[in-house]
Amino acid sequence: MNIPSASLRIAQVSPLYESVPPKLYGGTERVVSYLTEQLVHLGHEVTLFASGDSVTKARLVPCCPRSLRLDPGCVDQLAHQFVMLDKVIEQTRRDKFDIVHFHIDYFHFPISRAYEIPQLTTLHGRLDLPDLPPLYRRYADMPVVSISKAQRKPLPHANWVGNVYHGLPTEGLTAGSGGGGYLAFLGRICPEKRVDRAIEIAGRTGLPLKIAAKVDRADREYFETKIKHLLQQPGIEFIGEIREDEKAEFLGNASAMLFPIDWPEPFGLAVIEAMACGTPTLAFRCGSVPEILSSGASGVVVESMDEAVGSMDKLLSLDRRLIRREFEKRFTASRMAMDYATLYHSVLNVGSTPALAEEIPVASSDVETYLNL
Repeated sequence: MNIPSASLRIAQVSPLYESVPPKLYGGTERVVSYLTEQLVHLGHEVTLFASGDSVTKARLVPCCPRSLRLDPGCVDQLAHQFVMLDKVIEQTRRDKFDIVHFHIDYFHFPISRAYEIPQLTTLHGRLDLPDLPPLYRRYADMPVVSISKAQRKPLPHANWVGNVYHGLPTEGLTAGSGGGGYLAFLGRICPEKRVDRAIEIAGRTGLPLKIAAKVDRADREYFETKIKHLLQQPGIEFIGEIREDEKAEFLGNASAMLFPIDWPEPFGLAVIEAMACGTPTLAFRCGSVPEILSSGASGVVVESMDEAVGSMDKLLSLDRRLIRREFEKRFTASRMAMDYATLYHSVLNVGSTPALAEEIPVASSDVETYLNL
């Protein structure tokens, strides 16, 4: 691999909804944390724009006192986002960042264009919304990064400059034995995550199910009317939202994780968290699932409830050591940071063509070489 050697002055701009890293559940902010810390480790000068309760080795520019989700006094979240954007402009003028990496969707597009900020944006969410095509036609000059190739399908003509899969620290989650004898569900309770499917699969296979999931305010009615009564079934245990330091035990002791989604999932962080613990995942074929999960190796990909129930024996027979090995090969934070560093240099080098993440294999020896340059 051709590893960029030059240190960069990089700004990371995170959503303010959660701290970096999140205190409890959180996807985008957790990825921003892993990326920021690895870029610092690689010798880059990194500035993080995030909530004031964030913890980082980078230089922190606090944009609100605490994460907005955990702030009972926050009524208008957008007000804080605009304060952050103004701070980004101010700091960019003062510090002359080589590149600003946004993780806040399209909110910055007008100012990035007006102030000619050297930047790119990782799109972390779903893109199959009817309002988005006209916006991305209007801002066709904005360089954007996907987190899976499947995520791009609704917006094939956006200015895609790279694809970088999420990564986790290798020391954060360790391989477990699966000795708990239960199925696990991790994430959020909402219609698209289909915890109802997980409950049915557990019931039909006779295996206990532990559900570690948060319920957002927007999904409270769905939980109360559609899910809560299902939790009374035998063998179902609702744990609620868990902390990051509880995931290793929860996933590592699970025989398997259920990921029965019903929407075009852009990535699925819980899948690689399970992989890091050596835990096989049963997932429905939606969105990025076939890219992230190797069916028959790190899990089983299915298309129906009957297939899910019928695949349980195969799922439970998968080698947990090989699952962990695939995580170490494809989904580490060091690999993610190296891919982004390559992408930053490519974007700044006018006329170059950045490669997709899957086309940039990174070995551990590459990281050592990079650090010794």
